[in-house]
This record gives sequence, C-alpha cells and structure tokens, in this order.
Amino acid sequence: MQNNETLNVIFIGDIVGKSGRQSVKVLLPRLIEQHKIEFVIANGENAAGGFGITENVAQELFSYGIDLITTGNHIWDKKEAIPYIAKESRILRPLNYPSGVPGTGSIVIPTRKKNLIGILNVCGRVFMNLLECPFRTTKEEIKKIKEQTNIIFIDFHAEATSEKMAFAHYFDGHVSAIIGTHTHVQTADEKILPKGTAYITDVGMTGPEDSVIGFKKDEVIEKFLDQMPKKFDVPSISSILSAVVVEVDSFSGLAKNIKRISLR
Repeated sequence: MQNNETLNVIFIGDIVGKSGRQSVKVLLPRLIEQHKIEFVIANGENAAGGFGITENVAQELFSYGIDLITTGNHIWDKKEAIPYIAKESRILRPLNYPSGVPGTGSIVIPTRKKNLIGILNVCGRVFMNLLECPFRTTKEEIKKIKEQTNIIFIDFHAEATSEKMAFAHYFDGHVSAIIGTHTHVQTADEKILPKGTAYITDVGMTGPEDSVIGFKKDEVIEKFLDQMPKKFDVPSISSILSAVVVEVDSFSGLAKNIKRISLR
C-alpha cells in the first residue's frame, strides 16, 4: 500500500568499526527527526572491526534505528556470520553472487508508514571480484519488484566511477535511487538524473575521519611502502557520518530531491 505523497529515505555510507557505529548511535536519531525519515538504509560490510559484520554488530545497528543493512565484497569476512546472514532478510548480500549462495540480494519491505520499498544490493565488476553481470541481474530483479512497488533503492557497491555512472544511466527512470558505495570517499555529484533517478557516485564513509578510508594511517602507509601483508586496525577517534537523504514520490517512485550529508 502506498499512502503518502512523498517519503524521505536516508542512506548512510559504509560504517567502519566501533567509531562508525557510535556516530550512527549519536547522530541518526536527530537526522530521522530533522528530515522526517521514513526508512533508514546503511552499508554495514565494514561495521565489525573494519572487515565484515557479525550478528551482534548487526543487532546493535538495528537498535540504533537502521531498518536495513546492505553490504559488498567484505560480506563474508566474518565466517561465523554466514548462518546469520542466511536467515536475516534485513541484511543483503550482493544480488549478483551465483545462485545457491547464502542470503538474499533484494527485499521488498514496509516503511514506518507502511509504504512498500524495494532495496537491491549489487556489486560492480571493474577492479572487483568477477560476479555475474550487475546490469542484467539487476534488470531482471527490478521486473519482479515492480510487481509490488515503484519505490526502489539500489546500493551499487563498485570501484570504478565509469561503471557506476553507466549503471545509473542504464537504470535512470526505472528506480528511485542508485547510491554508490565502496570507496569510502564521498563524492560531490549528487543529482537527479534526466528520467528521475537520484544518484551519487559514492555516499562516503561513516567512520574515523583522520584515517585512510577508516584505518590507521601509519599501518596503511607502511603497507604502501613495503608491500608486506598487514592487518589494518580501525582507530578509536572522532568520526564522520556520511549519508544522503532522498525524497521520493510514493506513486511514481521517482526522486524529487537528493541531499548530501556530512556530519562530524
């Protein structure tokens, strides 16, 4: 049932470690109230110590007001979480993994005001693992979701700007929003595409600001200098919260506005 003229959805960029989770805890309630948010999506593939997610971490994030967690190429980093991911429909793994892989890549779920929203999680292939074609896989899934709702958000977890842009233009007018994730660096190109789809190349990171994409600077620099294997740690310092708020027409499913957010 679609009963509102417009609805506001917030998408929170890649949550990294404990400091990122704390930023969500502190800042999300204010954002929900300020922007009259009806549904909260967050990428959580780095939420557990910077790599992967666990059941306890997911439950923590849900308790802060997040309605659905998307992921990406780090989805399987915590092996103990695989049985949980297999049964928890509010955590999405990339849709374009081969059939038979645990979990699900899409969902249709009611918002706080009972509008139905479809969410897809898809991985790119340029400089990434070679999964099934994100374009063809997504096209088929959109057809199924359209039978229930026109409000559709896609987390496109990809490295290459060109792939993200091509993907967005291919699906312009068919979905509400395509939100880029993975690089942890927020881009300044948020826009409504010509046919009505909201887009940003990368929504950015929610995690330690004085870091290298969420990890201790010295450890990452050392890796670049000597090329030796290293375990990166997430520093316990003040964090940034990166997000976008998208206003959507609840009947057509097309976007009316997209606002980029960066809070410290």
